[in-house]
Amino acid sequence: MNDSPEQEQEYDDGDVAIIGIACRYPGARDKEQFWDNLVHGRESITFLRTEEIEGDESLLNNPAYVRACAPLEGYDEFDPAVFGISDRVATLMTPEHRLFLESVWDVLEDAGYDPDRIQGEVGIYAGANPMTPAQYSSPPDWASVGPEVMDRSNSWFTDTMTSNALFYLGLTGEAVTVTAVCTGFHYSVHLACQSLLLGQTDMAVAGGTMVRLPQRRGYLWEEGRIGSRDGHCRPFDAKGTGTRLASGVATLLLKPLRQAVADGDHIYATVKGTAINNNGASAVSYGFAQPERLSACIAGAMHVGGVTPDTVSLYEANTFGLPITDGLEVRAAHLAFGKQTGPTSLGSVKGNIGHAGVAAGGSGTVKAALSLYHRQLVPTINLTEVDEDLDLPNTPFVPQLEGADWTPQAGVRRAGVTALGGGGYNAHLVLEEPPTRPERDPEARVARLVALSALDERGLVRRRAALREWIAAHPEARLDDICLSLGLGRRIMDRRWAAVVSTKEELAEALATESGGRVTSDGPAAHTDLAGLRQTDRGLVPDTSDGRRDEETLFRLAQAWTGGRPVDFAALYENGSARRVPLPGYPFERRRFWRTHW
Repeated sequence: MNDSPEQEQEYDDGDVAIIGIACRYPGARDKEQFWDNLVHGRESITFLRTEEIEGDESLLNNPAYVRACAPLEGYDEFDPAVFGISDRVATLMTPEHRLFLESVWDVLEDAGYDPDRIQGEVGIYAGANPMTPAQYSSPPDWASVGPEVMDRSNSWFTDTMTSNALFYLGLTGEAVTVTAVCTGFHYSVHLACQSLLLGQTDMAVAGGTMVRLPQRRGYLWEEGRIGSRDGHCRPFDAKGTGTRLASGVATLLLKPLRQAVADGDHIYATVKGTAINNNGASAVSYGFAQPERLSACIAGAMHVGGVTPDTVSLYEANTFGLPITDGLEVRAAHLAFGKQTGPTSLGSVKGNIGHAGVAAGGSGTVKAALSLYHRQLVPTINLTEVDEDLDLPNTPFVPQLEGADWTPQAGVRRAGVTALGGGGYNAHLVLEEPPTRPERDPEARVARLVALSALDERGLVRRRAALREWIAAHPEARLDDICLSLGLGRRIMDRRWAAVVSTKEELAEALATESGGRVTSDGPAAHTDLAGLRQTDRGLVPDTSDGRRDEETLFRLAQAWTGGRPVDFAALYENGSARRVPLPGYPFERRRFWRTHW
């Protein structure tokens, strides 16, 4: 499946690859829309009309009440059928449990891994907002320990969010729910990387989720607190008055870099170093950044990764859009970076979406990882008058006011991402651009098997449409990569469709019109001609290497698969050069699940 030159290259044993990314934030249903919003400088904020506001009727006439929010579309919706979950249990689950479970599914699909065929241990580490369960429902009634109470307990506690993901996806590994307030995402990445580098897990999901309830409500502005006066967050701006709270979820799929390259994984970026610490007793107000301690955290992450400050050309700040908090963070970062002249791009995603609590670090990390992947710096919005008290000209930091190609002086693209949490929590990640992969020979024009499945016909139609749109948007994509990613990276479901094609153009036509290639869909398997096929432990496969590229043999294999027979997709790509690529994920059929009476 892999190019032999990739096997021969050397990689740092301490590097961890980001091979999958999934997220949902205000104004963004997925990472593609999130990135598009960042590139185009969009602000995902809603100013509420009186009739839209939930739960704050007594505050509406208060002059300090700010009618701004950053709602998460579909936060109360879920598709339980994909996970084999009953409607009753889906209703018991808190919104964060449901969002996180779907996000873990998404990140595995994005990386091209079917949970049913993953070999090895998968660790899951994530932070969650412990307030959400209490806001969504009352605690479980421990006067009974019967099945209904246990279902409710497992659906209610944040502790079980990660173990639920392992259970409902059919995985085994470590499950750790992290409680580190707004640094929960970063702490999860830190723990996941440690587990991977110690060999305790083979792959790891790290994430964080936050759902603010009710969604459509404002807040009271208070002088010097993090809620902004007008609902807008203005990072590093002289007129900044704070931020606003938001909801969201983000997950990364991680694997040791050397193994990711050997496995032909798609790599967005690498994690070079991570560090965490706490302020403890400090002269600074409790919960504010303590410059010396945060500086030690930032420097520690660089030291772990063997990274010098002059090679880090993007600093993605935590920033609350308050002059005092931004000043403390800039001072800390300057202490860590030292007197190097830079320039280092200074940015913050907070202007776009606000502060997503436990998932806030995820928004900055996804932004940095995608910036590295696309080699592009995106603008920090709402920054119109740089706060002179930050003294940025005497630091390496230059505010990123406009989008730009990323061309670092050091020759390598690296980013530092900081997260801060009330209670003195500090965390920092150092990311690097993905490694350069060896050039591959142009793919041969030979017959290939394309396989799609879904729970029902509607889902199958939507999968075909999404794949067709993706092919049109990615003219550089290779057919062998698409076939491998679908064959190995999607859970096999009851409704099936397959085609045997030799080009992407044939595939696009087959997806649209049922022509352009040899196409088959669900049908009885009993009468399938199995000539030229053999059975392995994992399913049917052509019995010769030539048969793997023979149109008639592959079409018989396609007919067997759509008829319900298992196929050994891995054998189709042995010793080839195909790699996993991020294709459209499952089209969830979400419905609203909500319970107001217990």
